[in-house]
Amino acid sequence: MNDKMTNFFNKLTPTLNKIGENKYLQTIMAAMLEVLGPIILGSFAVLGSVYAGRYHLNSLAGAFDVVSALSLNAIALYIAFLIAKHLVPYFIKGDDGSSAGIISLMTFLILTPLGKIKDGSNVIAAIPTTWLSSQGIFSAMIVGMLVARAYVYMKQHNWTIKMPVGVPPMVSRSFSNLIPAVVIGALAGVINYLFTLTSWGNVHQMVYAIIQTPLKNIGGSIWAMILVTLLMQLLWFFGIHGTNVINPIVMPIWMSMDLQNLAAYKAGEPLPNIVGFAFFNVVTWSGTALGLVLLMLFVAKSKRYKELGKIAIVPSIFGITEPTIFGTPLVLNFNFAVPFITNNTIAIIISYLAIKIGWVARFTGVQTVFGLPLGIFAGIEGKVSIIVLQLVIQLVLSPLLWYPWFKHADKLALQDEENA
Repeated sequence: MNDKMTNFFNKLTPTLNKIGENKYLQTIMAAMLEVLGPIILGSFAVLGSVYAGRYHLNSLAGAFDVVSALSLNAIALYIAFLIAKHLVPYFIKGDDGSSAGIISLMTFLILTPLGKIKDGSNVIAAIPTTWLSSQGIFSAMIVGMLVARAYVYMKQHNWTIKMPVGVPPMVSRSFSNLIPAVVIGALAGVINYLFTLTSWGNVHQMVYAIIQTPLKNIGGSIWAMILVTLLMQLLWFFGIHGTNVINPIVMPIWMSMDLQNLAAYKAGEPLPNIVGFAFFNVVTWSGTALGLVLLMLFVAKSKRYKELGKIAIVPSIFGITEPTIFGTPLVLNFNFAVPFITNNTIAIIISYLAIKIGWVARFTGVQTVFGLPLGIFAGIEGKVSIIVLQLVIQLVLSPLLWYPWFKHADKLALQDEENA
């Protein structure tokens, strides 16, 4: 049975690797990882604004609001730029994609409706942040990809202004991008006008209604997270980088849900979502492998696992599990297949129920920094109950889930050592 499963996944591996290496999925992954900086900064700014407001430090709260407005509430702008920037180099060698990123940013803004603010007798045009924040994420991704492909097409078909030999490269590059910028920008203007004639009013509203909201309803459910987590761990078990294959698909959905929670938290409203990217990262911290390391350190009788426990304990406290995964090993080790594949899912289900019942607070959506130690990693969410949840998962639930399987593996390792 084990051999049949291994052979099946060996045949499937090339296809899954191709999916993981797909240029569009890699582009989404790269862009979403790069916006983690602004998201983390904005998350802390939201927390700062809320706590400053509680102590009536209004000027300080206002300063925090400026930071969150230009980081979290402008996240779609960064994504529109980064998607185009990262996609173009896959098609044009030597082009870093910056020009396409600028054109994509321009296009996104052209497609974004202007609002009007009345200041006395003056009417001021302004861009509402509605479509620049979480509601505009999928629109920004689509704009970035379409602009990048249009830019590549024009470049490859020489829709450029070529300057004479001797013109400085910087000037020559500027002129070579004029036609793509003008054509794409003009087309965006026409599209924007046509959408004003529809019931949607603008492109972003259409994308949000037809694509983002349905995807959130499907991919943002607890059932989707359970399925994704099981599939991710199953791929890891067979030596396939599950994170690279799955994350680009679900990361935009889960991250947009976190941004919705942050916006609600800042406004003093109930948090709308239980699950999200922050929930997933805190609950599945270290792949719940710390429990296995603790068993190696305190329960193991075999010298092999005792030594591995000593080596792996410090990295594991900081969520670094490579010594455990490859030292045990967990990949293709059927003695540990069940806990390795299912432990994260069990932790997610228990955590979801604890939040649903009201024992644990909902996650504010603050994106934490990888490499922080146990407890502090969860503490970024600003709730004691979330810290307790992570400690219980890692120090109680995880060892219990690993114990039966570890006990069997440790017994086999001890027998091997005695026979040797």
